[in-house]
Amino acid sequence: PGRHAPGSQARRLFEVDDNGIVHNDVSAAACPHAAQSLMTPSIETGNPGRWQTLLQAPAVGVLFLWMIVPLGMTIYFSLIRYSLLNPDLHGFAGLENYRFLWQDPSFFPAIVNTVILIGSVLFITVVLGTLLAVLYERRFFGRNAATLLAIAPFFVMPTVSAVVWKNMIMHPVYGLLARAFVALDLTPIDWFGRFPMLSLVIILSWEWLPFAFLILYTSLKSLDREQREAALIDGARPAQLFFHITLPHLKRATGVVVMIETIFLLSIFAEIYTTTSGGPGNATTNLAYLVYSLGLQQFDVGIASAGGILAVILANVVAIFLVRIMAQSLKGAA
Repeated sequence: PGRHAPGSQARRLFEVDDNGIVHNDVSAAACPHAAQSLMTPSIETGNPGRWQTLLQAPAVGVLFLWMIVPLGMTIYFSLIRYSLLNPDLHGFAGLENYRFLWQDPSFFPAIVNTVILIGSVLFITVVLGTLLAVLYERRFFGRNAATLLAIAPFFVMPTVSAVVWKNMIMHPVYGLLARAFVALDLTPIDWFGRFPMLSLVIILSWEWLPFAFLILYTSLKSLDREQREAALIDGARPAQLFFHITLPHLKRATGVVVMIETIFLLSIFAEIYTTTSGGPGNATTNLAYLVYSLGLQQFDVGIASAGGILAVILANVVAIFLVRIMAQSLKGAA
C-alpha cells in the first residue's frame, strides 16, 4: 500500500514494496509541477562547461588584458616614429625601427654578451649545484643550518647583492679581495675595469646557485636508496654511483633549472646597471640593457620598443626550445 494525494483525480506519488524500497510514481495528473521539474534539465546537468567558462571569464579576461595591452602598445610603438627629444618627428615607420636596431653596432655584441652571460651562469650553477646537492645529501653535524646559509643568497635583492659585491668585495681599494691581495703582497685587481664580464658572471652565479642547489637537492631526496644500496653491494665505486645513478636521476631537475634560469637571465638588468652600466664600452651590454639605453638614454621609444619585441621573440624561441627538450626527456624517461 502507498500514500495517495487527496482528490478524485489523484495518482500515487510513491509506493513502498514488500522489501521496504520506495518507488516514485510522479505523473503529470498527480503533480504537474513536479513532473515538469523532473523533465527539465538543471543548470548543473544541462551544460556545466558553459557555466564554468562564464565563471572563469572575469579572471581570464583580466589576465588577458594584463598581458595583451602592454604587448600591443609595444608593437604599436615599434612601428611608429616616437622620439621624446623630437616630438615633431612622428608617423608610421613600418620596419624602420627594426632595421635601425639591426644595423646598430651594439646590437650583435649585446646578443653575444647575453649568450655568454647565460651560458656561463648556467654552467657554474648546474655544476656547483649538483656537487652541493650530493654533499648536503649526506648527514653531517649542522646540516640544517648549513642548508639555510646555502640558500640565503637567493633571497637577497639583485640590486643589494650587486652593491655588496661592487663596494664591499670587489672594490680595488676597500674590498675584501683587495685587502686579501695586499696581505699576500699582490697587486689588487680592478675587477669591473679589467674583467667586467667575469665579475658579472660571479655575481649572477652567486645569486642563482642557491636556486639550482635547492631544486637538485630536493630531487635527490627522491632517489631510491635501495637502488644505491644494491649498487654498493655489487661493488660499485662512488664515481660509478655518481655518473650512473645520481646524474641520470637529476636529469629532469637539471632541465627545470636550465629552463627557469634561462628565462630569467634573458632579462638581467639590475646587476649590470648597478655595477658596470653596460661598460666598459659595450663589454657587458646585454639585450635588456640595450633596450634601456635606447629608450631612456637616447629617448627613442620606437627603437626601444622594437628591441623589446625582439627580446620577447628571443625569449619565446628559447622557452619553446627548452620546453620541447623537457618533453622529450620526460617521454624518454617514461
